[in-house]
Amino acid sequence: MQDGTVSRCAWVSDDPLYIRYHDEEWGTPVADDGRLFEFLVLETFQAGLSWITILRKRENFRAAFAGFDPRLVAAFGPDKVEALMADAGIVRNRKKIEAAVRNAARFLEVAREFGSFSAYAWGFVGGSPIVTACSDIRQIPAKTPESEAMSRDMLRRGFAFVGPTACYAFMQSVGLVNDHVTGCFRHAALAAKELPPKQPGRKDQK
Repeated sequence: MQDGTVSRCAWVSDDPLYIRYHDEEWGTPVADDGRLFEFLVLETFQAGLSWITILRKRENFRAAFAGFDPRLVAAFGPDKVEALMADAGIVRNRKKIEAAVRNAARFLEVAREFGSFSAYAWGFVGGSPIVTACSDIRQIPAKTPESEAMSRDMLRRGFAFVGPTACYAFMQSVGLVNDHVTGCFRHAALAAKELPPKQPGRKDQK
């Protein structure tokens, strides 16, 4: 997409919310566990839906899921799940709601084991973003060996809605991968950006 001043990835619509997300968030390296959990929740609900649908409900999700605090979400019981099923501001899918609660508990377990969820996630890419060189969005894969490795390990740990494609979307969102096309102004900007501190991760993750 071009707006006369800059060139962006072709998947960006003319919706100001989508443009802001592309320009300021997508592909930007994230090391903060709170933000990582937020994207994990949002990607869970995105399955089968458009990302713009989730972006438009993002603040409703934030309110519904306790500011994306995994400690609070992990404590949600059946009554809270029923309340969320009645919340028209979010995606009312019982399996996804229950998965978000379940994933919050698994998220905390991983954070305890690795020192942070960030250390765990960044371990799948060796501590630094994978910078791709695709000139066309049709060259961007739906999954990679790294996302397959992440999916296998997360499923083994009890996470839900974390198939290889979902994991790759998560990796793209939080900057584990820089998948902006080479003609997009964000590709070079992110490639030159100061990265989060390297997170060692465990060697047996893959």
